[in-house]
Amino acid sequence: MRGRQYAAHILKELELTLSQLDNVDMQAMAEQILQSEKIFVAGAGRSGLMGKAFTMRLMQMGLHAYTAGETVTPGIGPKDMLLLCSGSGETGSLLLMAKKAASVGARIGLVTIKPQSSIGQLAGVTVRIPASVKEDTASSRAAFTIQPMGSLFEQGLLLGLDTLVLLLMDKKGVSGSDMFSRHANLE
Repeated sequence: MRGRQYAAHILKELELTLSQLDNVDMQAMAEQILQSEKIFVAGAGRSGLMGKAFTMRLMQMGLHAYTAGETVTPGIGPKDMLLLCSGSGETGSLLLMAKKAASVGARIGLVTIKPQSSIGQLAGVTVRIPASVKEDTASSRAAFTIQPMGSLFEQGLLLGLDTLVLLLMDKKGVSGSDMFSRHANLE
């Protein structure tokens, strides 16, 4: 395959993956976010980077959103939400965060491949991104992706979270120009 053929194949994989997003789950996640005073987002590795991009958009919508673990992140409380991005739903550090959030009465959301995972059991709302976990691609069990490791999940995560941004914008009546007014200006 050549570059454009790979790109076309990736787009087909993403189309298949994103066409399976559950509208009810997406709406429920949006409602949980809007009902929360503060939203904390976390993920590990590339999933964490996708989560940070989502946190930025939440902030630009005027929500009190934070990346968990940063030095300027406040504490979580019972009126808040922890949104975790984990393909496996078993990432140790994220599971510890979920348990801590649950212990203070915070809502927990999860975007994952495996809603039945350990973190999924703690989550009040889950959005499933139907992709292969990186362990499956390492062992050739991933029948529908040519991409390595968790690439399809991470791409689906970014686009799924961007879809969630659009749902939230509709629900809040926020426009792109409203968001631009909160864009960083010290760059």
